[in-house]
Amino acid sequence: MNPFLSEDRGPKLDKSRVKIERELQLRETQLSSLLNITQAINENVSSQGLFDMYRYFLSSEMDVSKMVLFTKEDEEWVSVISFNVDFPTDRPDLIENMLQYKQQHYITQEDVPILQEFNLLIPVFHKNSAIAYTLIGDWVGPHDHESKLKFITTITNVIAVAIENKRLFKQQIEQERLAKEVELAEEVQQMLIPDSLPREQRFNMASIYQPHFNVGGDYFDYIPLNDKQFIMCIADISGKGVGAAILMANFHAVLRLAVRKLDSLREIVIELNKNIYAITQSDKFITFFISMVDLEAQEIQYINAGHNPPMLMENDIIRRLDVGTTVLGAVPYLPSVETGRETYRSNALLFAYTDGLIDVTNEQGQRFEHERVEQFVRNHGHCKAEVFNQRLQRTLEEFRGDQEYPDDVAILSCQITPVRTLQNRPVPVS
Repeated sequence: MNPFLSEDRGPKLDKSRVKIERELQLRETQLSSLLNITQAINENVSSQGLFDMYRYFLSSEMDVSKMVLFTKEDEEWVSVISFNVDFPTDRPDLIENMLQYKQQHYITQEDVPILQEFNLLIPVFHKNSAIAYTLIGDWVGPHDHESKLKFITTITNVIAVAIENKRLFKQQIEQERLAKEVELAEEVQQMLIPDSLPREQRFNMASIYQPHFNVGGDYFDYIPLNDKQFIMCIADISGKGVGAAILMANFHAVLRLAVRKLDSLREIVIELNKNIYAITQSDKFITFFISMVDLEAQEIQYINAGHNPPMLMENDIIRRLDVGTTVLGAVPYLPSVETGRETYRSNALLFAYTDGLIDVTNEQGQRFEHERVEQFVRNHGHCKAEVFNQRLQRTLEEFRGDQEYPDDVAILSCQITPVRTLQNRPVPVS
């Protein structure tokens, strides 16, 4: 072998060996980092823990001197990691210009000035949706750091996907929790809404209850006092969902207790208002109508607390029951509470409903407004309560067509027959 040739190759071999050793050392560092991060993900380390590992990986092992990592939280892009950046990382112009890129991008002088604070932009996409962006500064370029760049991209993707999976898992848990809450609220509501109403000779009642969602904010009740008197009431609680159901449960309990211990509708309404205000501090309110029907005296006492005035129809004449006070829960003390009184001498229909009835809309955008309701009562108010409600339900379905119910609908109908009318009825021939 030519010794001169051997001597010429020696330095070249040494340089090649050094280069290989450096690459092997880099690969070992990279694999170690990947292993540590993967192990942390498998051990369900917190998001903040993963962010800290990512920061350390970039700054200490990949020689990155400046960076920002953005992820999505509640549909908003937020900076979750940053170091050595001398301006606010949540600047809208930075985020807006960053989002236009769908692939890895080397930043040049053609980019906007805010992006020129960095050298490299790495987007992370999952199922065609961006889930993270990393901006890296003081990075020389693709040729000098090609191996590092590939690994930074890999680690960025691993971290971003892990964080996104945590977010989706948390979202799933939250949805399951809410679904359970709604299920429980439905059960509570079903317990509070009467599933059967009296149907006897002296009076008969029927209801319609159509929640807009699974859990509605409408409420009605029937409370017998004795064999001659009973309470009929209806309410519309502001808001929907679980919160409204909880408030409804409290309202139901306070109402039942107040009916037992207090002597007048006025005292009952004042007690209800005090309780609702103490709970909600006027954040929510309740429109409410309560009536006490005296079958022997043929009298109806009532208080309307900001509710749609129910109708009392007798002999084709409709009286609107609008005497009372303001809504419950809006103020600590009701300014005044007036009790209305109506008498009836022949068959009468007491009809109460919530806002959802007059909000029903047809395909032409017309509403089932008060005038339509009054005309329906005039045309069908002579029917028994169950038949009346069946016809009303059918009319509503035909009116709305394919339109959804825009709100909860609660309807409570009561047909009353005076004792004298019953006594004068002929005895049926068997």
